[in-house]
Amino acid sequence: MIAADAAAVDVVEKALRRGEVVAVPTDTVYGIAVDPLCAGATERLFAAKGRPRGVPVAVLVADVEQAWALAASPLVGRAAELAELHWPGALTIVVSRSPHWTVDLGDDGATVGLRCPDHRWLLALLRRVGPLATTSANRHGAETPQDAAGVAGVFGPAVTVVVDGGPCTGAASTVVDCTGNDLHVLRQGSVVV
Repeated sequence: MIAADAAAVDVVEKALRRGEVVAVPTDTVYGIAVDPLCAGATERLFAAKGRPRGVPVAVLVADVEQAWALAASPLVGRAAELAELHWPGALTIVVSRSPHWTVDLGDDGATVGLRCPDHRWLLALLRRVGPLATTSANRHGAETPQDAAGVAGVFGPAVTVVVDGGPCTGAASTVVDCTGNDLHVLRQGSVVV
């Protein structure tokens, strides 16, 4: 385990560039993450979590510009309004995915769930390495540990680096499907839409 400081950004960046799974604090719960541009990294993320590939993982971004690069078109309409109101924050917006961004997220490739977290250290990492494929730091269907030691205990060697950002006791993000004409809340979290 390493503390969430400037030196940790360097360590985590190196691990991500090697395609390794890392655990990071967020503004909601601890997450495990990979660089989706590294071959095989997302597969390792699914294996570490024990998550079925039919349940896609979300992508954390540093800002709206990173999000726009992954969407089929710039975030417009309700998706853009929600991002402006709640980012950075605990809101994941599902939009149509750019046909040019073909990374493995475990789904059919038509959509992507995007979130800009309200966590200073994590935003610094995202600005440095770019968007990260991420999911909560728990075994599929189990509770997420609230501290770094608990995360390390759950994953052991499947996670190369665990960043200790103190307790992460928030609720999971609210997930809203913005792909159609109407908004659909897929998971209610702390943000009310």
